[in-house]
Amino acid sequence: MNTILEHITTVLTEKFEVPADRITPGTMLKDLDLDSLALVELQVTLQEDWNIPLDESAVTPDLTLGELADVVTALAGPEQESGRA
Repeated sequence: MNTILEHITTVLTEKFEVPADRITPGTMLKDLDLDSLALVELQVTLQEDWNIPLDESAVTPDLTLGELADVVTALAGPEQESGRA
């Protein structure tokens, strides 16, 4: 698991109280029972944590956690996969 995906997992478990056993790279955000406000909060959190221009329209309910990690990686740069910004 790359660092960005690990960070997303941590945010989901600590900030949104999603049980860790529900989180896999293939899990869709809509399957985590996050409402639209929580998705915006997740987007803002990741944007601030990684200092990236993550558009709110990029974080959709049909996005998997792996895809979200890929989007953040693309914006943060591949060097961020192994170490947080």
